[in-house]
Amino acid sequence: MKPATEALIVIDVQNDFCPGGALAVSGGDEIISRINGLMAEYQTVVLTQDWHPANHSSFADNHPGAEPFSMIEMPYGPQVLWPAHCVQGSEGAELHWTLRTDPAQLIVRKGFRAEIDSYSAFFENDHVTPTGLEGYLRSRGVTSVTLVGLATDYCVAFSALDAARLGFAVTVLEGATRAIDLNGSLDEARDKMRAAGVALEE
Repeated sequence: MKPATEALIVIDVQNDFCPGGALAVSGGDEIISRINGLMAEYQTVVLTQDWHPANHSSFADNHPGAEPFSMIEMPYGPQVLWPAHCVQGSEGAELHWTLRTDPAQLIVRKGFRAEIDSYSAFFENDHVTPTGLEGYLRSRGVTSVTLVGLATDYCVAFSALDAARLGFAVTVLEGATRAIDLNGSLDEARDKMRAAGVALEE
């Protein structure tokens, strides 16, 4: 068992990000058995869950004529327009049925504000609006976090960068993540994480 100062954060292991889902990450379900095993090693386990309203501004469907995976400029910066996914209350938004949820003490729902996307477990994409996760971890005495889940180059990387910016020691277990890799986004995310002092391990 790892010390109480270390937490495991499991990012967005949801049906829509697994094979057959609306925004499926290749091999997304292959990491679940390892994640389930990892949970037994940590005294603090947090799950995150994308939780979008149907009218979310990051959905291509809500921008007439826009193609999925195209880019637009939002008040908080560039935004990928995604296929509609993880809509509140839908089967796609549910945590994958093989993921253990009983060891988790907290489930953080993010992306529920229609006007702003939220990749990170810590902040909305404006990098200012907090999810409350930082305060929870600090109140538990956590100083280092290990991140796993989906997808490496978006929600995992954004969470890792924010955690490092907040002063946590951060490790990403790449063997327990899978990437979308949109136009070189995986290499870019790795470079940014390394530059921020995030440890990338298998």
